[in-house]
Amino acid sequence: MSLPFRTASRRLHLAVLLTGWGACSALLPGCGYRLTPRGSGLPPGVETVCAPIFGNDTSEPALETVFTRYFRQELTRVGRLGSGASCDARVEGTVLSLWSSPTIVGRFFRVAATVRLRLVKEGLPPQETVISGTEDYLPGTGDVLEAESNRQAAMDRLAEVLMRDGFERLANTW
Repeated sequence: MSLPFRTASRRLHLAVLLTGWGACSALLPGCGYRLTPRGSGLPPGVETVCAPIFGNDTSEPALETVFTRYFRQELTRVGRLGSGASCDARVEGTVLSLWSSPTIVGRFFRVAATVRLRLVKEGLPPQETVISGTEDYLPGTGDVLEAESNRQAAMDRLAEVLMRDGFERLANTW
């Protein structure tokens, strides 16, 4: 007696899924991936971290809000963002430098930034790191607004990468 096609197909599909998952899970431990929560390297007693608006030592207006937003996004992603008096520690950030210049490759331009982050917890010495990076962008077709829009998008991408890296450095140095 044969099974209806639909039931046999479901069983075959389930078997393929289970076999595929087994192969994937067997390979994962050997490829360097870990299934551990990020940010677990924060100092003992630090469950929530506040991130007040960063300082801005550059001439670029409102740049501190971009970097603060991406750092807070990273804290939210790992479940560590706190507010007000409920914070166990705080991160003080300062955008130290920002510059843009043309590159020697094609028509690309490059934006570069340097940021200092300090994790401060009462009773412990502050932990500090300085992060720098660059991001390339196309100036556009000659329209000033398009060029500035591309530059702003590059600064956003750069801020996101730098703040993720900065959080990882702070969380893993205690």
